[in-house]
Amino acid sequence: MPSSNPELQSFLLSRRARLGPGDVGLPASGRRRVSGLRREEVAALADVSVDHYIRLERGRASQVSDTVLDAVARALRLSPAEHRHLYRLARPGAAGPGIADGGYMEVGHPPGERSDHPDAPVRAGVRQALQALAAPAYLVGARGVVRGWNSLATEVFLDFAEVPPARRTIGWLVFTEPRVRRLYVDWETKAHETTAYLRTEIAEYPDDAALAAHIMELSAASPEFRALWSRHAVLGPSHGTTGIRHPELGVLELSFETMRLTDDPREIVVVYSAGAGSPSAAALELLARRCAGGGPAGATPPG
Repeated sequence: MPSSNPELQSFLLSRRARLGPGDVGLPASGRRRVSGLRREEVAALADVSVDHYIRLERGRASQVSDTVLDAVARALRLSPAEHRHLYRLARPGAAGPGIADGGYMEVGHPPGERSDHPDAPVRAGVRQALQALAAPAYLVGARGVVRGWNSLATEVFLDFAEVPPARRTIGWLVFTEPRVRRLYVDWETKAHETTAYLRTEIAEYPDDAALAAHIMELSAASPEFRALWSRHAVLGPSHGTTGIRHPELGVLELSFETMRLTDDPREIVVVYSAGAGSPSAAALELLARRCAGGGPAGATPPG
C-alpha cells in the first residue's frame, strides 16, 4: 500500500538514518544495507512490534497510538521540537504532546481557525500596535507572508513595500533576495531557520495547496533551499539572536522574540531588541528618532 503521508515517511527515514547502532547502545555486527538503524532495531528500542513501526513509517499513523508515537520519539532520540513535529505529521490539526517534564507546548489549533487568506487586509488595531512598538517588528502570516511591519523595521531590514506582494514571504526574501542575503551576518543560520519554519508549517497544514506550491517554487528557484529542505530540520526555539549589517551603522547585534498579536493561529509578530546600553541599542534609538522625525522610513501597508 502506498504511503498515505510522504512527509511522515521521509521524516522518520531521515531520523532513523542519522543514528548508528553505537549511538543507541546496540552492537554493530555484520554488513548493513541501510544507512543508520534498521526498522527492526527502532521497533525493539521503542518496545513496539515491527508491524507497528512499519505501519507508522509508511505514513499510516491513524492506526498508531500516541503511546507508540512517544516510544518511537524516544527510540529515535528526537528533540522536543522534533517530537512535536512527529505529532504534527501524525495528527494534523490536533494537539501535540503536553508532557510537563518534557517542556512540550501544545501544537495544532481548533478546527475552523486556519487562516486561508494571508493576503487579507491587516486589522487597523494590529497596524497601530506594530507602529506603537519602540522596536523593529513585523507580522508574519500563513506561508510566511510578511503582512505588516513598522517604520523601524524598514530602517533595520528593508522597505517591504518595495517587494512585490507575490514575493513578500520569508522564504522568497531569504533565499532569492540579494539584499537580504547581505543583510544577515550569519545568513546560513537564517536560511536554516526559515526552512525549518516552512517544514513545521507544512506539517501542521498539509492540505494548504498554496503552501505546497510555494515550497515547490522555492525548491526550483534555490539549490540551497532544496539542500536544506532535504535535511528535515524542524523549528525549535521561537527566540534567538542575529547580526544585521546596517549600511550606515554597521553590525547590529539583536535579540528576537516571537509572539501572538492576533487570534489567527498562523500569525506571529517577530520583535527585535538590543541589550540596554549597548552600541546596538544606541543605533536603534537613533533609527527610531529618524522614523519619528519623518525620515525615509516605510510603514505598515494600509488595510
